[in-house]
Amino acid sequence: MEWMIGAACASLVAGAAYAKKSLTLSGGLAAILMGTIYYGAGNLFWFGTLLLFFITSTLLSRFRKDRKREMEKSYAKTGNRDAGQVMANGGMGMLLCLANWLIPHPAWMYAFIGVMATVTSDTWATEIGSLSRKPPRSVLTLKVLTPGASGGVSILGSFAAALGGIVIGLGAFVFAQISGLELGSWLGWTLVGLIGGLAGAFADSYLGATMQNMYRCKVCGREVEVHDHCGQPTVSARGWSWMSNDVVNVLSSVIGACIAIGIGSILAL
Repeated sequence: MEWMIGAACASLVAGAAYAKKSLTLSGGLAAILMGTIYYGAGNLFWFGTLLLFFITSTLLSRFRKDRKREMEKSYAKTGNRDAGQVMANGGMGMLLCLANWLIPHPAWMYAFIGVMATVTSDTWATEIGSLSRKPPRSVLTLKVLTPGASGGVSILGSFAAALGGIVIGLGAFVFAQISGLELGSWLGWTLVGLIGGLAGAFADSYLGATMQNMYRCKVCGREVEVHDHCGQPTVSARGWSWMSNDVVNVLSSVIGACIAIGIGSILAL
């Protein structure tokens, strides 16, 4: 029954997102598969936290979208998420959910919060930070960068990242309570979300500034994540050829998960 409920709820949410063009067809199918597993192998703690990330991030992607339109041309992924982006953001959490289903242990839950806090913090930092009136600075050198440049951070974006991690931590605690799970205090989960999310988000910026495969536009000279910009093919600028934006998301999620396990174990929630 849990698997059927998960499939029905996931189909409803993914269908609505597809209709609103927040998901492509492949993204919608991936979301249905993922949501079914999250609820079937888990419960509201897992499914609700995933949904909290997806809904808040989708809403933020539409907030003042006109001001973000130019910068989105530089991103490999935009608000219209495909299967690759869906799996990059939620696939790690799905594996943790399955692991907990097979071998229940609190560490899987700590790691899950770290993963979801990371993808939420990173998304919120991008969506809100891009609205900052001050240009971002390099996470490595603190030099001023062009808005939208990979590896850039801002005060507004960092604040948004912290807030995203807190929301995931508190949300997970609420969903755990509703599900009848005894997982400690709200403060402990808030700290796991906050610290894990910030660690993962800054890891994402670091990888973006050092290893991510980036391209340069031959027309405007901007460093971008896409193969075409200003109507012309871009050329390779730096980074490792296999280190795509999706790979960066996965690696930063792993880092956020590891930090969350450490914080959760220390606090014993």
